[in-house]
Amino acid sequence: MLTRFHSMKLTNSSHFLHLLPGLLLAGFVVLAMTAFSGKQVSQSPSRTNVLVIVADDWSQHAGVYGDKVVPTPAIDQLAREGVFFENAFCAAPSCSPSRAAMLTGRYPHQLEEGGNLWGTLPAAYPNYTVLLEKNGYRIGLQGKGWGPGDYTVGGYAQNPAGPAFDSFQTFLAELPQETPFCFWIGSSDPHRPYSPELKKSAGLNEAALQVPAYLPDTPETRTDLLDYYAEVRQFDQTVGNAIQLLEQKGLLENTLIIVTGDNGMPFPRAKANLYDAGTKVPLVLRWGNQLPKGRRYPELVSLVDMAPTILEAAKVAVPKEMTGKSLLPLLTKNQSRGRYNAVFTERERHANIRKNNLGYPGRAIRTNRYLYIQNLEPGRWPAGDPDILIAPGPFGDIDNGSTKEQLVKGRDNPAIKQLVHWSLEKRPAEELYDLMKDSLQLHNLADDPKYAAAKKQLQSQLLQWRKQTGDPYLEGKGYLFDQYKYYGKKAK
Repeated sequence: MLTRFHSMKLTNSSHFLHLLPGLLLAGFVVLAMTAFSGKQVSQSPSRTNVLVIVADDWSQHAGVYGDKVVPTPAIDQLAREGVFFENAFCAAPSCSPSRAAMLTGRYPHQLEEGGNLWGTLPAAYPNYTVLLEKNGYRIGLQGKGWGPGDYTVGGYAQNPAGPAFDSFQTFLAELPQETPFCFWIGSSDPHRPYSPELKKSAGLNEAALQVPAYLPDTPETRTDLLDYYAEVRQFDQTVGNAIQLLEQKGLLENTLIIVTGDNGMPFPRAKANLYDAGTKVPLVLRWGNQLPKGRRYPELVSLVDMAPTILEAAKVAVPKEMTGKSLLPLLTKNQSRGRYNAVFTERERHANIRKNNLGYPGRAIRTNRYLYIQNLEPGRWPAGDPDILIAPGPFGDIDNGSTKEQLVKGRDNPAIKQLVHWSLEKRPAEELYDLMKDSLQLHNLADDPKYAAAKKQLQSQLLQWRKQTGDPYLEGKGYLFDQYKYYGKKAK
């Protein structure tokens, strides 16, 4: 249960003078009690603090996004006291490149080895945590920051998200007075594997559960989804605990809080895919009186804009190397400047699950009406080779679980042929989906003459973005992503 403090509104100066002796006495009592308790009264620094809370594999499943299954009171309250985006997208549906884009404000294909899972992140690219530290901020990390991968190869002495602490509470206890901070809480929820016992006490509304049409609607899938939801509930508790700690320290109102996820839920046709289930994520921000209260933004935004947004809020210059643009003009001045008509997503190598450690490169443009995808190597298996012996096994770009197991074992089952096709089989070089008619992106219209004009326009926009951002594939250097070292576990 979060508490809130409300200031007294004084109607005139005489009333204030009448109350002054009592207020002074009350202040003396508070200071005396604080001194005897050994606690310090925190003073909010004049510069803005930053708290980033990142879920691992979380799609838009929260009460504020209309979900009826899982209670998320902390996230919902944060949205009521701040803003949230209906159409926020990660840069890549894969942990390491997505987090790299959040930290650097650059798209994964602009980060060399940073574009792959289990790669590294070159320190040569400006990182908002490093820039804040150079400008007097104390930085820190709890849990999962950038990764997985080996950041030392890229030139970092510590995780690119900051030095590790046991907890946010420990970090704040060691924070010098009047020192601004930037802290990253990286939750492991709702990443697999799941604890089956967790859902028993999560307060889930099982009757409201709806199985996406691309997954088998079976008791096994429903249980799998409920296990996922239980971890979303646990993540909400992490958010609530962090907010309560800020409040207790007197730091809440001067802290920019950003709550989001690195990519979509860990299910077939979701995580590691360029469909909405893999790229569309929650994004909630709260910043005292600096942002509107309870406002819902329909604009299309990307997490590549997170770094410049944080730097602008901290009044630190945004490096020209950052491709992303701050969201503050939209949030504080309602200036859109036509920026939010489309977002771009991509993917390179996820797991080491294809012969010769090949990836599955793709580029996509998402508008309000369409999703257009270019699969740059359509001859490869999108979810990984079906006969690979390297862990995590066949179709290894899909996290192992009971839902995946049904599809893999049922490849020859006519009853689920279409489901298998959607998640496991090879895909054409181009995919086009009309979101007004097909919100789950299941019916490819790339070869439909009725959509030829729309496809041509999207092709042009996507090509322009790829040129502007220096996509190596346009220069014949896409092969580099397949050659970058994989720092994950060896084959079993």
